Amino acid sequence: MASRDVTVLDDPVGASLRGHHAHLARRLGKAVTYQPEVATFSAVTADPDPQEWADLARLLGRGGLADMFSGAAAPPPDWEPVFALEGRQMTWSGGGRPGRLPAGAGAGAGAGAAGGVVELGADSVPEMLDLVARTRPGPFWPRTRELGTYLGVRDNGTLVAMAGERLRPPGWTEISAVCTAPEARGRGHAARLVGALVTRILARGERPFLHVAEANTGAIALYERLGFEARRPVTFRGFRTP
Repeated sequence: MASRDVTVLDDPVGASLRGHHAHLARRLGKAVTYQPEVATFSAVTADPDPQEWADLARLLGRGGLADMFSGAAAPPPDWEPVFALEGRQMTWSGGGRPGRLPAGAGAGAGAGAAGGVVELGADSVPEMLDLVARTRPGPFWPRTRELGTYLGVRDNGTLVAMAGERLRPPGWTEISAVCTAPEARGRGHAARLVGALVTRILARGERPFLHVAEANTGAIALYERLGFEARRPVTFRGFRTP
């Protein structure tokens, strides 16, 4: 069984980039970020010195987006704030019913036309990007699917829902990009996809976690029904390099 040290979730981006996702990283000194079109997330150490910020700025280039995710370190004052979003980090507690739909899910017109859960490969990227553009579940780029397994649901051949694996700190896997097309909502697709990912993650000896915007009360309620519980509040922050 892999380590489940919960403290690695305090810096999930840095722990992923220096570990499981090292092959997708760009590094300079102690600063680290993902390769272009994989993710915009960046990380520095818990108590960064000016050189670390200078190294990250060099990695990102002038005017680059430093998506610091939930890191608490404050960048230099000449880094322009771009966004700040309140959210929460949730971990799977072992409760819920992974892999099963809530009572009543799947009901509704057209539900019977939906296929089962399928794994999405490189040939599905255009559809995945289109679904993300329509539903806006969070950052997703042409190479984001390289972070882990992504699953989807098709309705008469059209991708209408998906979810996948993103950050991979030691012993943990983040579930992310959970989204359903507006015309396919209310059929339990999100619950089925999250449940399938939970089952896969547990099978390899890891534990699921996720992040969600605090304002997304519907998603929080779903995740709680599926066995997730809040671990800590987080603030997602982005900055523009000088």
